[in-house]
Amino acid sequence: MIHLKDIREGTKIFLALGSEIRLEILALISEHGKLNMNELAELLGLTKGALTSHIRMLQEANLIQITTATGKRGTQKLCSLSHDTLVLDFKHNTVNDSTYEIELDVGLYFNYAITPTCGIATVDHVIGSFDDPRFFSHPDRINAGILWFAMGFVEYRVPNFLKPGQKMEEMVISMEICSEAPGVNENWPSDIYFHINNTCIGYWTSPGDFGSPKGMLTPSWWYNNLNQYGLLKVLTINHEGTFIDGIQISPITIDDLDLNHQSEISLRISSPKEAEHCGGVTIFGKGFGNYNQGIRILVKWAEAT
Repeated sequence: MIHLKDIREGTKIFLALGSEIRLEILALISEHGKLNMNELAELLGLTKGALTSHIRMLQEANLIQITTATGKRGTQKLCSLSHDTLVLDFKHNTVNDSTYEIELDVGLYFNYAITPTCGIATVDHVIGSFDDPRFFSHPDRINAGILWFAMGFVEYRVPNFLKPGQKMEEMVISMEICSEAPGVNENWPSDIYFHINNTCIGYWTSPGDFGSPKGMLTPSWWYNNLNQYGLLKVLTINHEGTFIDGIQISPITIDDLDLNHQSEISLRISSPKEAEHCGGVTIFGKGFGNYNQGIRILVKWAEAT
């Protein structure tokens, strides 16, 4: 997902979208999943030479990605969407003293209860062995760059830096995440639930567990039959409700959580047994997937009245 918090950050994107031909290119790629240059040129009625500049502009705006694949006629370039969602946040104030931001590495959970298939790894090695939940207690977990489990939860402590007289207005949480299938399976839906302080604030259905192409940051030694990348999701809870990528998923508001400077705050990410789609969870951190981040949390606050 592309989340623009400052309209000025989107200059390349807006220029790329300012063309009916480029919009049609995006629509065709979205419809077909992947298209090579010859297929695009034929569908659009353009020469490959005329198409090239449009493709370059979309690529520079990070709207499409190009991968190479070997086919019957040799190597070909395949165009696919870089992101599934574009969010422009007009309300976001990039210069705001009434905020604080922290980032939790994916291994910094304080509580867990999981069921195989499962595993945890750093950018250098697998911690312990696959499908053995005991290794989620290994001290090296604090260095983890990826973890996954078929059912259960991991729970993180969110630092509370509010001062007396301050109240929380909004919490924005972003992470790279997807399902956990045995091996890989892009068609493996999973209802991933989010709880803050034991209050369920909603869930998001991950479409699958992605094994191709390799994540842009995923180490070269990583196994080809395991998750390679996830989707960057932005979870927001404020006075209006709870949202994923700007789409409301529940009516639970920040007021319902009743958070103040004395509150302990926990974030639980789970794949519960009773979910309609119990398809597991994979959380990507630094050094894995397509986004070099852990679990980022932005808190907006105001003086209590």
